[in-house]
Amino acid sequence: MAYVLTPSGRTVAATEGAPAIPAREAAALVEAGAVPVEAETVSLYERWHLHLSEADAVPPRMLHEIAAILGRCQESSARQRAAAHQSADELGALLTLPGAEPAAVGAALRTCGLPPDGPYRVIVADTGTRQDGLAEGALTEAVAHGAGPAAVGRLPDGLAFAVVPAEDAERVAEAWPLVTACEPSVPVHGGIGSGPRGLGGALAEASYALASARTTAPGASTLRDSAALTGLETLLTGIPAEVRTAYSHTVLGPLLRPRNTSSAVLLETLETFLAHDGSWARTAEALHLHVNTVHYRIGRIEHFTGRDLSSLRDRLDLWAALLCRTDDPAP
Repeated sequence: MAYVLTPSGRTVAATEGAPAIPAREAAALVEAGAVPVEAETVSLYERWHLHLSEADAVPPRMLHEIAAILGRCQESSARQRAAAHQSADELGALLTLPGAEPAAVGAALRTCGLPPDGPYRVIVADTGTRQDGLAEGALTEAVAHGAGPAAVGRLPDGLAFAVVPAEDAERVAEAWPLVTACEPSVPVHGGIGSGPRGLGGALAEASYALASARTTAPGASTLRDSAALTGLETLLTGIPAEVRTAYSHTVLGPLLRPRNTSSAVLLETLETFLAHDGSWARTAEALHLHVNTVHYRIGRIEHFTGRDLSSLRDRLDLWAALLCRTDDPAP
């Protein structure tokens, strides 16, 4: 029996009657030495591999000839997909426009082979380098693991994006580790948005979730769903690092001064106090201090920050500032 497989274990084709191979097992077969199919215009994530259950019984020359034919087939498929990607690029450009007309979005979806009513989810992806279409190739392959039609292309800013049926988003998420494992040295970050206010809103959510994925796991391939940003700590990860740094420095001020023992002590006290819901007794116990010492330190913190720690709003401001800290020293 013969199979044409991708590195992530997606079955492109198989001989009639051949049993289905789960993606993880198929990926292992490719890794074990399936015959690679040469195709210059195809990303490393999508490249086909030929697996034969009895490869040793087939003459090497025949294997080479079969792989060459498959290569021409994949090149032809890639040219057809390039046209589809161009239509998706036009859809992506439309989604980035504020107040895009629903009728225009619906027409663009139909051009991409998708019904205008959805429901859909939007996925964006980035590798940190826009060379060679790596992010687009990885996203194309991940989306191909879904069961339904989809549109994959590039946004005007160069990010790869996809519009997929809502029911296929989970399949894309399941395939993400298999796809990104094809090139471990290239971290692929992605974000998913649902957009109850339409595809434009879904794109905005997905972009924010992408920023969160970059922040929380800069060196690892991660796909973050905007629906998972359910707490203040996770929500703040989508804010640009420069903005988070500026906010923490503005709110915490002198408490972030480097090589200042007094500042470090006050910062630790503030963290402990907020972590214990503003309880003087539990803060004193956690820090092995007298309650009066805690009162004194909190007074100093209020003096330096201009915040009232008896106020819930001010506590939230300070807690957010602590979460926004980076390794950058205070100016």
